[in-house]
Amino acid sequence: MILKPQDVVILLKLISLKSQAWTYAELANVLFMSASEVHGGLKRAAHAKLIHLNTAHPLYKKPIRKALLEFLVHGVKYAYPSELGKITRGIPTAYAAPPLQQLIVQNKEYPPVWFDAEGDIQGYEVSPLYKSVPPAVKLDKGFYELLALIDAIRIGRAREKQLAIQELTKRLT
Repeated sequence: MILKPQDVVILLKLISLKSQAWTYAELANVLFMSASEVHGGLKRAAHAKLIHLNTAHPLYKKPIRKALLEFLVHGVKYAYPSELGKITRGIPTAYAAPPLQQLIVQNKEYPPVWFDAEGDIQGYEVSPLYKSVPPAVKLDKGFYELLALIDAIRIGRAREKQLAIQELTKRLT
């Protein structure tokens, strides 16, 4: 089984939920995916040893944080590369989004954004890990920050990547 980008999105959502119990249907609803996509994604993540899936008790369906952090820091930029595209409206990501926007002085160029027709920021388009990321991040600030940190690792310069890795490490350990 090959890990897909939406599997990483699902795992990051579980991290943002902290220790709350969840169902496949609830997770699918907040991620704008189908329950079968979530189920398949978690099955692939379990095969990749990024999550423990104990179906007997919902609280034991937890991401393996150390393994996930290692993959996010060292593998995600190679497995799911992205680059800046055309100018569009959207939601800021990478260094232009929290928490990095407070740590990095913004220059006058356009920031990286995920396309969103309702977005109020113009910037260079960045492909999100999965198509449902823009609507899903509007519902959960912590989830938004995790995905923005991942984009800083995927597209950022050396300093941005280093700060993103530090922030991600704090949140996952």
